[in-house]
Amino acid sequence: MSETMAPADLLDICAQEPIRIPGGIQPHGALLVLRPGDLRVLQASANAASLLGIDLELEQAPVLTDLAFVDSPFGTDIAAWAAGEEPLYFKVQPLDGRLFSVSAHRTAQGLILEFEPALDSDASGPTLYPALREFLERTETLPGVPALAEAVAGQVRRLTGFNRVLIYQFDPDWNGMVIAEDGDGTLPSYLDLRFPASDIPAQARELYLLNRLRMIASADYVPVPLVPALCPSDGAPLDMSLAVLRSVSPVHLEYMRNMGTAASMSISIVIGERLWGLISCHHAQEMTVGAQVRAACDFLGRIVAQQIDARERSAEMDERLRLHHLETELVAHLARAATFQSGLVERAPQWMGITNARGAAVLSEGVVLTAGITPPVDKVIELAEWLKSRKIEQTFATDCLSEHWDRGADLAEVASGILAVPISRLHASFIIWFRPEIVRTVTWGGDPRGDKALDAQGRLHPRRSFESWKQLVHNRSTPWREAEILSAADFRTAVINFVLQRAEERAQLSDELQRSNKELEAFSYSISHDLRAPFRHIAGYAQLLAEEEPNLKPLSHHYLDGITHAALSAGQLVDDLLRFSQLGRASLKTSRIDMAKVVEEVRHSLDTAEGERAIVWEIGEMPTCWGDPSLVRQALFNLVENALKYTRGRDPARICVFGAERDEDIVYTVADNGIGFDMAYAGKLFQVFQRLHRPEDFEGTGIGLALTKRIVDRHGGTVQASGAVQQGATFTFSLPKREKGKPRGNA
Repeated sequence: MSETMAPADLLDICAQEPIRIPGGIQPHGALLVLRPGDLRVLQASANAASLLGIDLELEQAPVLTDLAFVDSPFGTDIAAWAAGEEPLYFKVQPLDGRLFSVSAHRTAQGLILEFEPALDSDASGPTLYPALREFLERTETLPGVPALAEAVAGQVRRLTGFNRVLIYQFDPDWNGMVIAEDGDGTLPSYLDLRFPASDIPAQARELYLLNRLRMIASADYVPVPLVPALCPSDGAPLDMSLAVLRSVSPVHLEYMRNMGTAASMSISIVIGERLWGLISCHHAQEMTVGAQVRAACDFLGRIVAQQIDARERSAEMDERLRLHHLETELVAHLARAATFQSGLVERAPQWMGITNARGAAVLSEGVVLTAGITPPVDKVIELAEWLKSRKIEQTFATDCLSEHWDRGADLAEVASGILAVPISRLHASFIIWFRPEIVRTVTWGGDPRGDKALDAQGRLHPRRSFESWKQLVHNRSTPWREAEILSAADFRTAVINFVLQRAEERAQLSDELQRSNKELEAFSYSISHDLRAPFRHIAGYAQLLAEEEPNLKPLSHHYLDGITHAALSAGQLVDDLLRFSQLGRASLKTSRIDMAKVVEEVRHSLDTAEGERAIVWEIGEMPTCWGDPSLVRQALFNLVENALKYTRGRDPARICVFGAERDEDIVYTVADNGIGFDMAYAGKLFQVFQRLHRPEDFEGTGIGLALTKRIVDRHGGTVQASGAVQQGATFTFSLPKREKGKPRGNA
């Protein structure tokens, strides 16, 4: 009867198993623990007397070299090793007329010696060299990891005689997959099957890193205890992490029996400090492998690890170079593009290609641009806000977005996988690459959902079934390779450098423009000021000449009138230009403005100037605003004066002035029923000296609207014009509702 427990609870129980300090060994060998200084025997396996043919009285802590089974050469050899610094010892030694494979290693608790009866293969170590040399020569030219794994499986089976040899590779979640297999048909094939991470718990994986070869001669063995149970050197259980004979977990032995395996051996494939996988050997009957053959297999495991590492590195380097070539082309185009965002869209294939993605998006400065297969823009913005909340420094990559973000499942069809890089520390600005969901079938060696259980007595048991079990996997994309992630990180650096360079260029250009504007304003002020007097003198002298010479011909008086009019017009132009240049230099003196009162003043002054013209004024609501009263009055005066000017000939002229409130500002409108203008030329209206009508038809200097725009710009507002020929014109401008920086309650 089994008890149901959560997987996490079962993993906790697995983690608590004393696999490093099991308190016993496998029975096909014997173990002694020696004190380093004098080689006295502190601890021994209970079978040491029967296997080695000696009578140990540990109460007296005998010296190893005094024991009857130890001949003089072996004793001298061990003593020399113990006095030296070599971490390991291994030799085939004749002891009391029998051959033993003797291995030893140093621990903090003492020297651990292990004795195994030598097999025929232990005495034929040199014959292994040709097989190993042939294997290395043959595998040097194999094209990739799968072919290499298949060759390793075959070579290990030939060396050891196991019924089945598997090459087992771990994925990032520590699930394992059989990628190669060599067998004689005695045991079933596990090729391409997956096994859950719980089959090899974390502490077992750590031990595989530390001790790279483990042999289990029989799944039915009875562990041999150590005598005494605790090591006398420190009173603690003996740490047998590096011991060859270390007894293994009862759960693992039951796992072997459930699998139909009577004996096994595993060789770790370690790349760097990472457990890449295992060479896992299985046999249907009890068996052991000689120490020499085990050493050869361990050597193979290390060589294979180097070859796998070299092939993986080579494949990654080739892919990295290919992606870098695309990245270089893309960055070169961005340097020529108007903006880096538009440059990305213009080179969409390279943009997606630098990470082998199916879609991409860039979010920057409030703009979202996409290419390929992507989620809707609003979902991309939500994703960017979520990414910003994670405070990503360099890259974020996942092949299963739904595991990290609750809303990720809704985007699985187009964005199960994302690779994102931030391009701003302040805003939700990212470049994101997308990969769609790849629905695939995964075949497990047994149902991983029921891998372990507790019985009524609280004992842990492994799963019993290893029949293939198929699982349909959703919400996952093709995983991102390291080369693709590095490519994204490098591209991020290039984009940030590009953005910073453009920002510096804009800042430099802005400084130059400000300096030029100041120089132009100073020049305009100087020229305008210096020209005022000569134009007044011209007008004055022409008038004096007309008065002094009343008998001039009528044509001469006409010429003098023309001179006077031209001088006065030029003087007016200089005055307007002077006001325009001064406006850019003067500081604003802001306060609350009663716009209804301003309109009334403007209307009164213009009514007087226009005399008896038929004018219909339509004055609407004029909300108060915030600004410089004299400048705002000038801006409104210019617009209303223009409306009266261009409605001459209309009977009656109709002038409409009104305002409307918005959240942050007030919009004022001045409309008329005058001659209007062609909207094709609307862009010229607010430029200095630009006129859409002939000077002889309508007086003016062409500065009034430019002056109005500058006033509105200084207040942070906008001004616009619309109209049609012979159908009137409408001008609108906005001004702040409240003083800048004031909260709404103080408006």
